[in-house]
Amino acid sequence: MKTATRLFLTSLILIAGWTSAAPENDFLARETNNNLTLISGSGEFVPVDQAYAVTVVVESEQLLFNWTIRDGYYLYRDRFKFKSVDTNAVLANPEFASGTVKWDDYFETELEVYYRQTSVKVPFATESTRLRLEIESQGCADAGLCYPPYKQWLDVDLQSGIVEISSQPPAISSPSEDGIAPENLPLHLILLFALAGGMILNLMPCVFPILSIKVLSFTMNHKTNRSKHIHGLAYTFGVVLSFVAIAIAMLSLRAAGESIGWGFQLQSPLFVIFLVYLFFVMGLGLSGYLEIGSNLMSLGQNSQRPEGLRSSFMTGVLATTVASPCTAPFMGPALGFAISQSTSIALLVFAFLGLGMALPFILLAWVPGLTDRLPKPGPWMEAFKQFLAFPIYLSAVWLLWVVGRQTSIDVAAAVIIGLVLLVMGCWIWRLNKKPTTRLAAALVLGGSLAIPLAAISEAEAEPDFLTYSPELLADLRADSQPVFINLTADWCITCLVNERVALSSDNVVQLMRNNNITYLKGDWTNSDPQITELLGRFNRSGVPLYLLYPHGQGEVQILPQILTESMVIEALNKAVD
Repeated sequence: MKTATRLFLTSLILIAGWTSAAPENDFLARETNNNLTLISGSGEFVPVDQAYAVTVVVESEQLLFNWTIRDGYYLYRDRFKFKSVDTNAVLANPEFASGTVKWDDYFETELEVYYRQTSVKVPFATESTRLRLEIESQGCADAGLCYPPYKQWLDVDLQSGIVEISSQPPAISSPSEDGIAPENLPLHLILLFALAGGMILNLMPCVFPILSIKVLSFTMNHKTNRSKHIHGLAYTFGVVLSFVAIAIAMLSLRAAGESIGWGFQLQSPLFVIFLVYLFFVMGLGLSGYLEIGSNLMSLGQNSQRPEGLRSSFMTGVLATTVASPCTAPFMGPALGFAISQSTSIALLVFAFLGLGMALPFILLAWVPGLTDRLPKPGPWMEAFKQFLAFPIYLSAVWLLWVVGRQTSIDVAAAVIIGLVLLVMGCWIWRLNKKPTTRLAAALVLGGSLAIPLAAISEAEAEPDFLTYSPELLADLRADSQPVFINLTADWCITCLVNERVALSSDNVVQLMRNNNITYLKGDWTNSDPQITELLGRFNRSGVPLYLLYPHGQGEVQILPQILTESMVIEALNKAVD
């Protein structure tokens, strides 16, 4: 049990690392724990709170914001945002000072910016003596660094004029999704909400099949009250410990400056892909295809075996893991209250969430005669078990859609290929026990995991591109800029191979960026007259077509239909000479 606990906590730490390391927007730098991590560029850059310092003056029915901006840095006018945290306060439109209009390379348009200092007036109306605001700003450095949007929270005492500014959300939060302001509720009521929310989690399509199968196996394998009590406690310990571990990870990241909440691990595509595989394997186990799926959910475990308690504990861990994408009613006030309280209170609330989730099983294990009222074991159990596989499969499909939204359709397709290889590897494994067969199965199973990981890496390495249009190409050529055009389609296998093998390589991507070669992509997946016209101009009836316009006014170069990395690098170097 200790080993399982360590593995679970280690996984949570890794997941949290993946989540916090995920890039935020398409900027060249990010700030974590107030330490700046440089992605590109050179030189010494300061943390965002040192680059842009704000002071606030309370005037008659308005706030005056004064930003002092470090030399070599600037703020965007259209990136300022002002929002009242209180429902009884109304903010009017901000009044900005005049700034400097400059061409911005990151947003590729002319924007108004502020150097050295700027002031913003924000009129407000409120009947309260306090005003709580959330403000957001964003700026860049001339040396080649762009910060992500920076949020700050203000607590304004309108009587004394004292303004407290924090980079963390205020302890007093707005009403939850349940319409209840958690800060106004007593602790005992919050714990009841947590208990109820945890109980309702058992009805979610992700969790219900696991609980149902566990209950059925419980009625068959545990005949004595002592056995029921011990295994009920093991399952409860697994659930509660998992909730507390999630709370520790979440609170630690929030203390480090991350704005996260329940389900934060789902912001990592890698964790979501892990859940897709987990649900798929569980579905195969319920369908009777895989024994590993059954063992995973403690199906058919004998309570007299030494691993019985460990199995019950891991079932609790599994139930919590698959419940992470869900938020049940009553959980909102409890979670909102927890993240605004001390660590001990927050952990207590999360422990009650876990206790509520385990409560049905606790009652089954400890209430005398309750198991006798359950349906008697029989052949119907096998059919019911197989039926429960379908909500699990649907959950995997939903999570696959989430992966596609987080990344791309290419990554989602790679996950589907990985699932197919997973089934194929299991099928090979079951053919016979020969070493060569088992080795082949292991290779296929390894490939089922490697393909989605490779797809995510390739998606991150894909060069930035603009959508092709004749007008954009004419403007770029009028400025004598080098341009690479890729005419492609999703159904063109040759196009996809070229993009993976040659156009997405690190050397090609870096070469384009270093030499300011504009990459235009024309997608001919659906009919597009502009792309058809360009193909016809070069006597082509289909894709792929690769065109490279050199720096200056030289002639366009047509690259071969099958590309290699060295071929593309050679052509790009000639285009910028």
